[in-house]
Amino acid sequence: MTTRIRAIAGHLPERVVSNAELEAENPTWKMEAVAGRAGVVSRRIAAAGETALDLALVAAEKLLAALPTRDSVIDAVIFCTQTPDFVMPGNAHLLHDRLLLRDEVLAFDINLACSGYVYGLAIADGLIAAGTANRVLLATADTYSRLIHPKDRSARVLFGDGAAVTLVERCGNAEGFTSFELGSHGRKHTAFYVPAGGMRLPRSAATAQEASDASGNVRTQEQIHMDGMGVWSFINSAVPKQIRTHLEKNAFALSDIDHFVFHQASAMTLDSLVKILGIDGEKVPRNLNVVGNTVSASIALCLADALRAGRVKSGDRVLLSGFGVGLSYGTTSFVHRQGIDVY
Repeated sequence: MTTRIRAIAGHLPERVVSNAELEAENPTWKMEAVAGRAGVVSRRIAAAGETALDLALVAAEKLLAALPTRDSVIDAVIFCTQTPDFVMPGNAHLLHDRLLLRDEVLAFDINLACSGYVYGLAIADGLIAAGTANRVLLATADTYSRLIHPKDRSARVLFGDGAAVTLVERCGNAEGFTSFELGSHGRKHTAFYVPAGGMRLPRSAATAQEASDASGNVRTQEQIHMDGMGVWSFINSAVPKQIRTHLEKNAFALSDIDHFVFHQASAMTLDSLVKILGIDGEKVPRNLNVVGNTVSASIALCLADALRAGRVKSGDRVLLSGFGVGLSYGTTSFVHRQGIDVY
């Protein structure tokens, strides 16, 4: 027995923010050069008052509307986000309420970002293997725009808001997930974090003060602080090793993988992984040019786009790899055999 992805539904905010709009607002940013490294031409940004929960709810409704008996199908809800509606309760319980699911459906949040999709799949796999659930609704959604100072070029050019909801279910071994490799570099947590707003350093007048770094990026302690080169170095060092471990554990060669669906961090990151691993760039689907880095939703949205375009065909082996905040990283793979519904 193993588990597989049955369906994926995505949803993006209506507002599109182009590089031209960012440069008009910030004439010194020179977006043509920035876009070459970031790989992002436009991104979707949530409207005022629109949250990660709102985006995930639309995606979930699309997915569940296609199921014959939506209420009895779901046994568990996992919501992965770093931009929840409240400190408590978690978004999973709010989604449970909005979807009018049964009382017997378990629900909880996980606080992860760019590795969150693979971690969420691993948790869903564990729940199913333990007999606790047969079908798990995994919601991955973030509105990082709420955590970025408008004058922070390093973050604002990269990130977009979005949501993806994935239905994970029990299946036979032929099309299911292989193993899950999960890792952490907690010692590097300050490479990508928001210093203030938690219990360690509550928000105050002092944490709301703006400061500029050596590159002219403006932010407060209540917003994202990202050491881009530090995170890039971590990814280049840790992720290829983890992927090779996954391949060795499952007796695969790199050539056995038909598609490498990476977290859509940046063009520079994806290009670097292609080079370090020595893989064909055509095997690496990308959608960050029009949606940006959508954090926990990025792998699911990219996979859905590749499926929708017919790029991933029956019998193809697909590897998923996410990496980011924590610092954390995770890898898994599966064979696409019986089809994944995309909404």
